[in-house]
Amino acid sequence: MELENNILSLSRKLLENVDTALNRFHHSKEEGVRGDFHTEVKPFADEIKMAADAWRESAVQWVRKNRPKNLHANQIETAADYLEVISVQAFFPETSKKRFLDQVQSVQYILKSMIIAIEQADIQHGGER
Repeated sequence: MELENNILSLSRKLLENVDTALNRFHHSKEEGVRGDFHTEVKPFADEIKMAADAWRESAVQWVRKNRPKNLHANQIETAADYLEVISVQAFFPETSKKRFLDQVQSVQYILKSMIIAIEQADIQHGGER
């Protein structure tokens, strides 16, 4: 259950980070202002990278063990990669809006799917592991 709790916690934190990145992206686009690399971009990207790496490792392990219907290890890998890209691109007004929003939507879908898969597995196992 500890692995599941860790994944749930990281998934929710990463969803919040994606919302923050999305807000920052809209701000960058509207204002046409780049984020300062040392005070904004790097700290945010580093925080997301640490969380995404921990999430990737735990989530891939859980998916391989539990084999949920609509979730695969390669989706976890892609979502973690996109998280890193999003965390940097959010600060640059020249970022492609369509690509950025597509990546955000993909990451949100995978993170939410992961949360649902764990919650359903927990229900099926009577809340015990």
